[in-house]
Formats: sequence, structure tokens, C-alpha cells
Amino acid sequence: MINTRKQITGKMIIPLVDLKAQFNSIGQEIEAAIHQAMQQGQFILGPEVRAFEEEVAAYLGVKYAIGVASGTDALQLVLLACGVRPGDEVITTPFTFIATAEAIAKCGATPVFVDIDPKTLNIEPANIEPKITENTRAILPVHLYGQPADMGPIVALTKKHNLKVIEDCAQALGARYEGNRAGSLGDAGCLSFFPSKILGAYGDGGMVVTNDAAIAEEIAMLRNHGCKEKYYHLIPGFNSRLDELQAAVLRVKLRYLDEWIGQRRRNAGLYSQFLTEVEGVEPPYVASASYHIFNYYTIRIRNSGGYRDALREYLASRGITTAVYYPLSLHLQPIYGYLGHKPGDFPQSERAQEEVISLPMYPELSGRQIERIADEIKSTISKAKLQQ
Repeated sequence: MINTRKQITGKMIIPLVDLKAQFNSIGQEIEAAIHQAMQQGQFILGPEVRAFEEEVAAYLGVKYAIGVASGTDALQLVLLACGVRPGDEVITTPFTFIATAEAIAKCGATPVFVDIDPKTLNIEPANIEPKITENTRAILPVHLYGQPADMGPIVALTKKHNLKVIEDCAQALGARYEGNRAGSLGDAGCLSFFPSKILGAYGDGGMVVTNDAAIAEEIAMLRNHGCKEKYYHLIPGFNSRLDELQAAVLRVKLRYLDEWIGQRRRNAGLYSQFLTEVEGVEPPYVASASYHIFNYYTIRIRNSGGYRDALREYLASRGITTAVYYPLSLHLQPIYGYLGHKPGDFPQSERAQEEVISLPMYPELSGRQIERIADEIKSTISKAKLQQ
């Protein structure tokens, strides 16, 4: 067994994400942007939101970007805008954050799960077509950890069966598939600006991006109580508007996004260099069609048999923070018990939930810190072997 009682002695804490370090580098610009927004005095769908929408649309190469209150809201509103209603089915992955399936259920539709590719951990396109029925309205792939799903065959399926494809890009702003930005590949894409995301606000925020004018128009009404003109309501809507101050913050950060992605990719390369030869540790696989932005750097501890969790405890004792995204696949969550799934239904997803561990990842992470994390992993694995 690993000794998890060892005290942290002279070791600096390495957090999973270091938002303080980020603020220290751009804090003056952030404060100036917030001050400007305050002086403008327009706090609901004002000039900062409009400018940010235009800038994101230009960055992604899409025609429309509509700011909403969160990534979860983005998913629900775009499903509604795409015509998903009670009784419909939406195909998605069981290995993701609950918001993906939650948004489907909030529309009154049924999430239909499809197992994942064991390499990328994204939805496996080859498994999708058998799940398509007369009630299927959309496919909702998730670009997990910052790597796009295999969108070519997914888009081909939606054209063949006249379905919508909605991209969950919450972890993948800036990622590319065959040279095209995630979010520009389907009928619409959904972004999250949760603080820990690669482009994070100082609170919640989200966005829908699309080239479809009808979807964009519907989202703009849905987010604002179902109206185009104030006090004249055309459809049942929501209060789901991106905050003006958050937009001001995000406009500053967007200017650094590609630089930060480059630093993340550099850090991922260092991690993989140090960990590739470690027995039982599998660095993240990067598909040839993908430009991975490493919102998370997630390794697998193969055939962990519970060792993954012991490793996390050991690393914590050494001041190294880790996370598991995600410890229980959606088909096994109590809230989806009504779907009738049981353990073994989606074996790749269930295996991944026992093996994945996300290591610290942020642009300011130093090469020395990465080497230290890798050394601690190597050390504890070597000790575990000696004790077997």
C-alpha cells in the first residue's frame, strides 16, 4: 500500500488550476476593462456583450455568437432552438459532465447513450447509427478534455438521417478538427466560460455559436424572455443573458487565448515525455485529425484496481492536486435510473471512470513543476511494485 500519511515537507503546493497566477499576469487589464464597463453604465446586453459576441464569432469563423448565462443554458436553449421537444431522443455520451444529459432531460427529451472510443474517450461514431430511431432528433457529441470528437462520420450520419448535430464545446474552445474550429462543425456549438475553463469568466457564463440564422434568432429570443422587442413576447423564454461585466473580463482573456493554448500544449508535451515510459500510465491519446487544447491533461492508470485513488491520495500528501473527470458514468447516475441501464452496458465508459486522473494543467505551470509531478508518480508506482 502507498503511505498516504506522509507530510508535505518543504514542497510547494501545485493546484489543479491556478487562477491567481493568471490574474497576476493580466490583472491591470482586467481591472481597467471592468472599470470601463462600470462607467458605461449598461449592465444587461450592453456593448461589452455585443463586442464579445462579435469577437468570438470571428475567432471561430462562424456567423453568429449569442451570449447566455452558462454553458448548461447554452445546451438547453440550443436543443430547444433545434426543435427538441418531449418524447424526442438525443444521442450523446455517458462519459461527460451531467450538464450534457441534464439539458436534454430539461427539454423533456430522453438522453440515449452511446459508448466511447477507448483512445480519445469521446463518443464512438461507429456505435451511433444502431441507436437512431424515429424519435431521434439530434446527436450531441462532447469534445472531452479539449479534444474534438470524430466529427466527420458524425456529421455524415446527421445528414443521412436528417438530424441536428450540436457540439458540446465546454472544454474545447480553440480546439480544431481537420483544421476547423470546434463549434463550427455542426448546426451549433455550446461554450462554457466557467472559471476553470481555458477561457474562464469570474463567475458563470456561456455562449451558443452557429452559422444558422434561424437558430441564432431563436436563441436571442429564448435568452431574453422570448422577446425581440422589450415587453413584446413571442415564445416562452428564459432569463439567461451573459453578464456585461463577465463579457468585459472575457474580452481581455480572449486576446491571450491562443498564447495560453500554446503553453498548455507545451506543458502537455512535457508531461507525455516524462510519463510515456512509465509502466501502467497511459498519457492522453491525440487523434491525427485533432488539435487538442488540453483543457485538462488526463492520464489513465491502466487496470488500476483501486490504485488510481490511492495514487491521488499520495499525490495530495505531496501537495499535488488532481481530479477525476468523471467518477461515475451518466448511465449509472441515480437520476437516470428510469432509463434502465445497468453496470456493463457501456464497458468503455465504465472502465475509463475507474482509470482516469487529471493532473495540474494551466499556462503558468512550469517545466520544473511538471517534472516533479512526473517524478512523484514514477516514485509511488515503483514503491507499489516493490510491495506487491
